[in-house]
Amino acid sequence: MFSITDYNYDLPKELIAQKPIEERDQSKLIFLHRKTGRLSHHKFYKICDFLSPSDILVVNNTEVVPGRLIGKKDTGGKAEVLILDYSKVYDKKENNTFVYECLIKASKRPQKGTSIFFDQGLKAEVINFTNGIYSVKFTCRGDFEGFLYRIGKVPLPPYIKRDKDDIACDDRKSYQTIYASQKGAIAAPTAGLHFTEKLIEKLKLKNIKIVEITLHVGYGTFLPVRVSDIRNHIIHSEWCTVPEKSAEIINNAKANGKRIIAVGTTCVRSLEYLSDTNGNILNKSENCDLFIYPGYRFKVIDAMITNFHLPKSTLLMLVSAFAGRENILKAYREAIKKKYRFYSYGDAMFIA
Repeated sequence: MFSITDYNYDLPKELIAQKPIEERDQSKLIFLHRKTGRLSHHKFYKICDFLSPSDILVVNNTEVVPGRLIGKKDTGGKAEVLILDYSKVYDKKENNTFVYECLIKASKRPQKGTSIFFDQGLKAEVINFTNGIYSVKFTCRGDFEGFLYRIGKVPLPPYIKRDKDDIACDDRKSYQTIYASQKGAIAAPTAGLHFTEKLIEKLKLKNIKIVEITLHVGYGTFLPVRVSDIRNHIIHSEWCTVPEKSAEIINNAKANGKRIIAVGTTCVRSLEYLSDTNGNILNKSENCDLFIYPGYRFKVIDAMITNFHLPKSTLLMLVSAFAGRENILKAYREAIKKKYRFYSYGDAMFIA
């Protein structure tokens, strides 16, 4: 249960979804009953049939920022800069100068003082380098956010490949939930990508309350577990917050025996982290470093919607903690057999 090999499975490469389907809510949905292990197959828009009017649906309203910038070093070599946490400005001395932690991809590691030039006059300077992370000072004339949204690219996961001239998929629009409103994520909370405006309205008409929280998904979500015993893994941290009104709604629902359903692992981690020992949600903002793996006792959530996760990943361990490792691996085998689409742009699971 604690060996990294316990969370491995073989996935045919062709099942890794490279693009979203045309209609978000037409994706496939596998229902997993966690107590019995029973499985059934549906379309995502049928999620309404599994929810009751008393349910509370918790969504993550983080917004993916186009913080991947392609530029050139002062030597002329290409450099790709990725802003790791747009919500965290480390130094803002002037209105047009910002310092962020970044990753930089270049043929040679940029040294302190290296300048990088981007389109439309945006400039960056490397001011520090520690443990693989660069501190980068951006300078521009005008609104920095405006520059990002004009010239930046969406930082897609490494398993999604795009050709240079691939314009068939508008990732800026499709790699974003319809309720995204809080800028800061490096990756989308992908379980939420299946919802449409029409489906949200249908849920509201059924009197299902939709509650928003925020967790800015960070680059660490893609980092592999490198230890043989998963209990020795140190998980990344991500900033999260639960607004006072959201905490109040969730706590009242829990007190009255209503189900709390998390849309995605980001909501699961946030709710479980920002709660006391009795499962009461706290109105707080903190860096969440909760690592959930089998043996964890859930305090808040009763069900969850999630996508299919990478082998040996912390997210696969989280869903295994909630539904049981054997149940999850059985569901994954069934999904592969039925040719479900996997990962960020893939299909979904409802676990209850």
